[in-house]
Amino acid sequence: MVNNIEPVLLALADPVRRQVVETLQGGPRSAGQLAAAVGMSAPAMSRHLRVLRGSGLVEASGADDDARLRLYRLRREPFRAMRSWLSRFDELWGKQLDAFAAHASKKKGKP
Repeated sequence: MVNNIEPVLLALADPVRRQVVETLQGGPRSAGQLAAAVGMSAPAMSRHLRVLRGSGLVEASGADDDARLRLYRLRREPFRAMRSWLSRFDELWGKQLDAFAAHASKKKGKP
């Protein structure tokens, strides 16, 4: 895959992680804030954040020794890689729809 987006796709396959990503669109949040936003325990959120960090979607800043002081934010690069990969399919479908439209207009002109 382009730029190894497999970990990104695997991370986003989980609805809770997608909800975390959507929450982080509003800006950096602590693990506690994210847990509260999605209605889960801190240990469960920690597991989801580990997956999101491993995929490269999320990065943490702040005190390494105190998880309560860490802020999580989205990283731009994985989303760019995914958009690049998906754009090839948009291009493919655009070409196929254009070809279908051309074919349909030729057929329309024939009796």
